[in-house]
Amino acid sequence: MSQAAELSFNPWDLAFRANPYPFYRQLVAGRPRLIDLFGPTALIARFADVTAVLKDQQRFSSTQLRSPDMVAEGPFAGATTMLFADPPVHTRLRRLVSRDFTPRRIREMEPRIREIATKLLDDVERKGELDVMSDVANALPVMVIAEMLGIPSELNSQFKHWSDAVISGGTVLPGMPMPDDVRQATNELRGYLAEQVVLRRNQPGSDLISALVAAHDDGEALTAEELLAFAVLLLLAGNETTTNLIGNGMLALGLHPEQMDLLRRSPELMPRAIEETLRFDGPVQSTTRRALVDAEVGGIMIPAATACFIILAAANHDPAQFEDPDRFDITREAKDHVAFGDGIHFCIGAPLARLEGAIAIGTMLERFPRLRLKDPAAPLTYKGSYFLRGLAGLAMSIK
Repeated sequence: MSQAAELSFNPWDLAFRANPYPFYRQLVAGRPRLIDLFGPTALIARFADVTAVLKDQQRFSSTQLRSPDMVAEGPFAGATTMLFADPPVHTRLRRLVSRDFTPRRIREMEPRIREIATKLLDDVERKGELDVMSDVANALPVMVIAEMLGIPSELNSQFKHWSDAVISGGTVLPGMPMPDDVRQATNELRGYLAEQVVLRRNQPGSDLISALVAAHDDGEALTAEELLAFAVLLLLAGNETTTNLIGNGMLALGLHPEQMDLLRRSPELMPRAIEETLRFDGPVQSTTRRALVDAEVGGIMIPAATACFIILAAANHDPAQFEDPDRFDITREAKDHVAFGDGIHFCIGAPLARLEGAIAIGTMLERFPRLRLKDPAAPLTYKGSYFLRGLAGLAMSIK
């Protein structure tokens, strides 16, 4: 049996995506694996190996692994983004956007995020039933991101539709054509945001797009293509990952009612609960790198040009780093997880995701003292792609 067949690593397979964690146990038990997955591919999963690669820009590149045609028709249309850039380009882009995407700016948003969460749960209470995903997790992050970008609230549902459709493109097998609905959503999203960029150049406001339009550093500025790509990235990454953090967190709490009761009795544990959720069932399962040279990682030589799956969720279940890693424990000190990545690509939106997750989960627990999973044995359906792990729905009882 080939190693690839033995490992059964197929991120496009629905069954694998539904529960990849048993497979991760195999990976963290040994050295990185070399397989053939539409070309030479390295699976890097142990915590020490993952962090080593994420911090090594000299030997491992973040530039996209897809063909030029696939990159050109993607949501960024070939423009460089922080996510898929190496220094010095990454350094310039991050410096230009970070000054307007600061922890202070995020903290100032807390009252408004609480206001949105309260309104969403008012609607739930009137309805008498709760689906965590459709009622809260899908709605809150896109409303927050849209407000940051200065987008009218009546377009929230349209933004969510665009976001979901574009991200679903991640399920398309390499070499296969992008579905028409994904291509249409991508074009519509980019077209709308491009119009907003032009509008802000002529009539700047207090929103993030206006701030990015005005961004400059020693005579440098974001190009129109870079600015548009960052706006798209902010919508997709900031929206979907936070949605999945909220959903995965409520699922973990629902499946561990003693932990939910503990968090309700001790709300001061919320920061640890958020970190444990990120570690235990992170919204981003994996990221990618490309070996620039022959490089040894964890005792294995990875040849130059090899595609590398850097499996963050596996690293967060490595027993060499976390005691009893398959146990969900909100009292755990889990801040050293890699759910937000590591090194120069550490997620710039991490403070916003943590804040939204804490507010959403805390508000639900406070509003509904009898909150519980409607059916703990109900099968779960995951949407999107392997890389972004999120539930399609999560029914909970509130009475």
